[in-house]
Amino acid sequence: MLDEVTLERRLAILEQEVADLKRKSDRNSTSSNWLDKIIGSISDQAAFLEALEYGRSFRQADKPIDESDEQA
Repeated sequence: MLDEVTLERRLAILEQEVADLKRKSDRNSTSSNWLDKIIGSISDQAAFLEALEYGRSFRQADKPIDESDEQA
């Protein structure tokens, strides 16, 4: 079992690491709005639109077929 001095030292190291991570996170986060962070991050608009269409098709494939849609 670890003695108290070792535990205290390890706890102090962990607290310092957590404080460092918080500072790094705060520096990287200049805006609190998540949308501001991703605006401009998509460089290939055609690929993005294709991915959106794939997602839309995938979601619609799981929808049950409505009888009124079949007759129209």
